[in-house]
Amino acid sequence: MPDWVYAIILGLVEGLTEFIPVSSTGHLLLTKEALGLPDGFWGTFSVLIQLGAILAVVVVYFQRLWSVVLRIPTDPKARGFVISVLVAFLPAVAFGFLLHGFIKGVLFESPQLICWSLVIGGVVLLFIDRFAPEPRHDDAMELPFRTSLGIGMMQVLSMIPGVSRSGATIVGAVLLGVRKDAATEFSFFLAIPTMLGVFVLDAWENRNAISADQAGVIAVGFVASFVFALVVIKTMVGFVSRRGLAPFGWWRIVVGGAGLAALNLR
Repeated sequence: MPDWVYAIILGLVEGLTEFIPVSSTGHLLLTKEALGLPDGFWGTFSVLIQLGAILAVVVVYFQRLWSVVLRIPTDPKARGFVISVLVAFLPAVAFGFLLHGFIKGVLFESPQLICWSLVIGGVVLLFIDRFAPEPRHDDAMELPFRTSLGIGMMQVLSMIPGVSRSGATIVGAVLLGVRKDAATEFSFFLAIPTMLGVFVLDAWENRNAISADQAGVIAVGFVASFVFALVVIKTMVGFVSRRGLAPFGWWRIVVGGAGLAALNLR
């Protein structure tokens, strides 16, 4: 297949899975493995197209985010929201810099780990969906700093490929008493600095792995990631409110189980 077809496939996978609790990283790595794509350029490509997903969050929540920016000098609630997101972001910064080399060099090289992470995470989602504590917080923009820090600590677990950044943050938020739809929205907000930080770090480290000739392929993947992420973000909060987290738990178990079966048949 031509490279632009691979770009659309990977952009589709990134856009559809980045903001639902099924692990976009795990799905991308397994998709590349299934398509026989080498790391090199395609590994860097998978990082670069995350910018499309980040842009989708900004577009969907632009009015609310811009309102916060304008009110920062005069509104304590606006400042509190910004600080809350930064507090949740800090654990990923600290552990990311400490463990980045180990995560990329060791954990990302194990398809078995990814599959088991998908399965175990699926079981966790099924459990949380059924036995979640009674929510105490229903506004993603007014979470206590202690709650935000706890969500940020849970996000650190998503550095293990297959765990899912959105899954870890949503589960962490629900366990800390945040209503499921508000937990999903806070996960979106936290994604902006987190994914942007990962994008900048990985893009810089892999700056020599791409060339101007590959710009077109990257643009195709970027657009695909943006479009499909836009659809997911616009529907995700309502879906979680209606159906809960169980569908994503079953999805993870099926994908992870299929991956383990395929690996054992090699």
